[in-house]
Order: sequence, then structure tokens, then C-alpha cells
Amino acid sequence: MYRHRFFLFILCSCSLFMWGACLTPTPTITGIDPRIGNPGDILIVRGKNFGNERGTSYLSIGGIIPTASSYIEWKDTYISVKIPEFAHSGLVYVHVGKKKSNPALFTNRLVMPQRMNLRTDQGGPFITEIQPSAERIGSLIRILGQGFGASRDKSQVLFSWQAELPPMLGKTASHYTTVPVSEGEGGYELWTDKEIRLRIPDGAVSGAVQVVTSNGTSQPFFFEVTDRPGTKTYRDKKTYAITYSVQINVKEASGPNTLYLWLPLPVTTAYQRPIQVLQRSQDPFVENYEGASLFQLKNLSRGSSSVVSLSYLVDTYTVETSVNASRVVSPGKQFEVFTRPTTLLPANNPEIQKKALSIVGKEKNPYKQAQRLYEWITSQGGVSEKSVSFDMLTALTLQRMDTYTAALSFCTMARSLGIPALPIAGVLIGKNRETRVHFWAEFWIDNFGWVPVDPALGAGAVPAPFITRSDSGSYYFGNSDSNRIAFSRGERVLSPMAPRGRIVQYSRSYALQSIWEESLEQLESYSSLWSDIEITGIY
Repeated sequence: MYRHRFFLFILCSCSLFMWGACLTPTPTITGIDPRIGNPGDILIVRGKNFGNERGTSYLSIGGIIPTASSYIEWKDTYISVKIPEFAHSGLVYVHVGKKKSNPALFTNRLVMPQRMNLRTDQGGPFITEIQPSAERIGSLIRILGQGFGASRDKSQVLFSWQAELPPMLGKTASHYTTVPVSEGEGGYELWTDKEIRLRIPDGAVSGAVQVVTSNGTSQPFFFEVTDRPGTKTYRDKKTYAITYSVQINVKEASGPNTLYLWLPLPVTTAYQRPIQVLQRSQDPFVENYEGASLFQLKNLSRGSSSVVSLSYLVDTYTVETSVNASRVVSPGKQFEVFTRPTTLLPANNPEIQKKALSIVGKEKNPYKQAQRLYEWITSQGGVSEKSVSFDMLTALTLQRMDTYTAALSFCTMARSLGIPALPIAGVLIGKNRETRVHFWAEFWIDNFGWVPVDPALGAGAVPAPFITRSDSGSYYFGNSDSNRIAFSRGERVLSPMAPRGRIVQYSRSYALQSIWEESLEQLESYSSLWSDIEITGIY
């Protein structure tokens, strides 16, 4: 009898503990002050759900946990703490129980790159000033100096970038610390030997800016990214070894001929980095032609067979965002190009415009408008994993879409409301390394950057091996997992190599590009077999 009572007591105690843990609200940081400081300074952290007493809760600054004597005050909405002697620049978190807050970036002034007034002797690029010294994501800034080169060519500007690393990796783990200025989103406006004008890229954080040219890399120059209406966290890095190919079988060729093949490349973004070419069956004719490797096959003979293949290592990160909608502003004109109608995104269609307006109602906030579009698309089983043959207007009217139509419908309606949006094409990666062509989207928030949206996964409209979350409906608005590889962002409109080239296009494939094959001259008949994306390793 006593044994039964004791067991019942233990069971009730454990249940109460678990119930209490579930009820503990997640701590939220709304701001820190100062954002740039020295060891020994007092750091103020503001937010909510910190708890009225510290107890076992704690703060971490760049991975360093202050000692108990460092805490000056701990309230539910306010923490003051002395910055530890060995604190690094990095992310600040509040840990309450088993829950962790969103991050805020702190920069240690002692390790911050300092402005240099004298040029080094190397003769490479050298930064003398950045105007202004602090600005928002997407804003236009000027980098002044010398040795940048008369034209950009393959030169680039790198901003500081930071991802959340698993604790077991330690500080010596290999990871990215920079993000390049975007080439495909009007990132560079001017490049001369003494001045560069560019837009601050998505994902950039306060820290070092460097100019990289064929003559070397400039000294790091500090720049502050300001006034974000929320936070964006990169974590859960995965490295994929991928291979894909196309096989060409020639049926009829009576003379000189040429065949061009555009093999899409994994895109480079703040959340995805193609880091290494593992293998190529042959050297490309053009290494990177608008986001694709262009291969040229010359004088193919009747009955011949050729295979062009690529293998890459690609790093991808989970992206998680937290946006304070009350601080979101109406989109400016700098990304107006991503609100324009296109062949795939008929945002000027009056019926589609009417549908979008009926969904958002009186809501004027662009972030909340995008959320209402997402919720409408994903509700009531409107997205299916099976392909549908409807055009977009019919799909919207019937609320019957597949992954392709859902992503394009979201972008089209967002654009019709003046919200910059891009369709993304690529592959999902399943639990057993299987891949599946997939489509999702991103929309732009001024001063914050691109926000991921995946209507198909949010609706659960993919096979079971590709579903990894039970909260997919809420999660895939504003967040994106690392179980995917993107091969195109937006529509990739390619130009044919010759006026009389015979073009082959493939819709609903792993890249939204206008040309995949182009045959010239006396190549009368051939067949092509494009492979799926194969995952040969996950690291």
C-alpha cells in the first residue's frame, strides 16, 4: 500500500513539474544597450518573460556565461549585468529553465576592427570611410577608398554574418562569418577604383566590412546595421554532397552542330553557400551564366551519347525569424522590381488583385497582409501534393493548388498588394536522402530582409518522408528548415546563344529558368535525360 502511495506521489510530482515547464513562457529580447561595449561595462537587456528572480536562469554573451556576482538586477522585463572580462562579440541569449530567447547581437569594442588612416604597402584595396557609418538592411551606402579596381569583375564586398552554432562544435569549428552583397537583387549600383555604392545585404549584422578583389582583401572596417524590426537566426547547418547530370543521345546529325546545356547551380544566399565543386565531367563553356553552368557540346555525331554531370558540396541553414509587426513599414521603391507582373506572376490581373484584397481585408501592414495570404492558401486543405492542371486564377477560385501553384500564387498576390516577393525552386531532402522538386517563396520587409514562406509544407502537402515538424502550419510562415537546397530565386530569364537556336524549356523543375537546352545548325534530332538531384552525403 505504501509502495503504491509513494509511486503515486512520484508520478504526480513529475506531472506537475512537466506541466509547470510547459507553462513557462519563452523569454523574448526586445533590445540591448549598449550594442557595442567593453568588458566591465553594464549591459542592459530589455524584453519580457525573464522571471522576477534569476534563480537558475542565466544570460550568455557570445557563448560566455557571466558569473553570479556579475548580475546587478534581474526583473521580468529587465536585466542588468556586468559584461564579463573575456566576453566575445556574439549573440546574447536569456536562458529560463529549458527555454532560450531570441538572439541579440553584442559587439566587443576591444576586438572590433578599427579604422586605419594610413594605407598598407600591399597595394590592394583599402577602405578610408563608409557613408553613412550605420544604416538599415537594404539601404544604399558608399564605400570610399582606393585600389578597388576600375570595374567589379569578380570582386565583391563582404559584410559580417553570424549563425548559431551547436555548443559541442566549439569556437574552432569551421563556419561562415561573412555574407556577400547580392548580385541578383541590384546589390551593386556603382564600382570604381575609389568608390563603391551598394545595398546592405540580407543577413548582414554589425561588424567588419571588407572589399575582396583579385589584388587582395582590404582591412576590416566596422559598420553598424541598425533598426531591425525583428530578429533573424541561422542555425542547424547541414552540408550536402549532391550530384546531378544530363544525358544526350543523338539520333540525327548531318553536319557541324552545337548543343548548349544550362545546368542550374545552387544559389548563394545568406542561408545557403555552395562551397566546393567536387567533380565535373568536363569544364563548362561559361562557369556561371546567370546562375547556371553553361556547357557546350560541339559536332555531335549520329548515334553518339554524352553525359554532362556536376557534383557540389552545399551548406544550408535553417532560417528562423521573429518580426515585430508594429515596426514594419510600407515597402520603399528599392525593391519595386519584385512587385512587377511577369509571365509566371500575373500580378496585374484584375481578378487576382481582387482576390488578394478580399483575403487581406482592411489590413494595411505588409507583414500581416503576407501572413493572411499564407493562412488562406494553407487553410481548408487547399494545397495538394499531387499536381493540378489549373491556371492560377482557376486554382485561386477553387482554392485547389499544388506546391508549384501555391508558391506562385502567394508571390503573385503579394506583388499585387505591393509586397516584393520571389518564388524559390529547388529540392526537399527526405529522411532517407530522397529528393523531391519543391517550390516555396520569400517576401521582403524593409529594414529587415527576406522572410521565408512555404505554403506547401505549411499545408502538409508533401509525402511523409519530407515532413519533419508537427507545427508545420505555423512554423513555415517566417521560417525555413535546412532540409532543402535552392537552385533559383525568382525567374531566371536566360538569353539564347544564337538567334536561330532551337530552345528547350522545362516547367515545374528544380529551377525556374527559361532555357535548359539550345541546339544549333545540323543537329536535327536528339533526346535528353535530366537526372534527379542525388544526395550522396550529409555531414
